[in-house]
Amino acid sequence: QVRLVESGGGSVQAGGSLTLSCEASGFTFSSPCMYWYRQLPGNEREKIATIYGNLNTDYARSVEGRFTISKDTVQDTLYLYMNSLRPEDTAMYFCAANKFYYGRAICSLDVPYWGQGTQVTVSS
Repeated sequence: QVRLVESGGGSVQAGGSLTLSCEASGFTFSSPCMYWYRQLPGNEREKIATIYGNLNTDYARSVEGRFTISKDTVQDTLYLYMNSLRPEDTAMYFCAANKFYYGRAICSLDVPYWGQGTQVTVSS
């Protein structure tokens, strides 16, 4: 079964940097789409970064230019490099995955695979 395990969260001052990791295992299909989401208590999860099976990327406007998503395809590890952190970036961060369809260069609509989350706290 698919297993996603995040690490790297912590506390940092505004303007600082953190790198999140997500170790993936158990995929029965190659080159999945992978995502970083974040969630504040009582709020819906917000998708902030996507890396497609062809390694194209997308970002939410709230993090574009500050965060970078990348994937080590050999180690099956997803990363989120977070720079210029702001107090409003404080949240629980989750990695997630689903299937990528090469022919149409799209990801499946449902996102069935999730990690347990890692907390990021940014103080002013």
